[in-house]
Amino acid sequence: MKTATFEGLQSLAGQEIGVSDWLEIDQARINKFADATGDHQWIHVDVERAKKEMPGGKTIAHGYLTLSLIPGLTGGMLRVEGVTRGINYGSNKVRFTNMVPVGSRVRARQKLIAAEARSGGMQLTNEVTIEIEGQQRPACVAETISLIYK
Repeated sequence: MKTATFEGLQSLAGQEIGVSDWLEIDQARINKFADATGDHQWIHVDVERAKKEMPGGKTIAHGYLTLSLIPGLTGGMLRVEGVTRGINYGSNKVRFTNMVPVGSRVRARQKLIAAEARSGGMQLTNEVTIEIEGQQRPACVAETISLIYK
């Protein structure tokens, strides 16, 4: 885990912040996400049909499930001293560039693009790449924005 002062964040712009541990995407996680979002498309939840009709014969994680893993995967990469709270502000760009078959392991690679002072806080723009173990093409590339406050 990297550590930075609030004032020193801007000096990290352009640098890789870190790489998370691998996380296995199992069918139970996919099913829970389907239940939480109401997205029960068969490619995600119908294991038997996927065996017959999906490339590789497996269900795949929802793209938005992959995106939603970013806070948990990147949460321990950077500790900023003196921060009292942080919020997700949004995303500039999100691309789902590869399928995540059930049983795959994914991890996040985070690069700080910019750290800009905002009234009472700092706006952080990061490029987060969700990699799939054994695959050259990542599952997701997202430019995320967060706000942190002293």
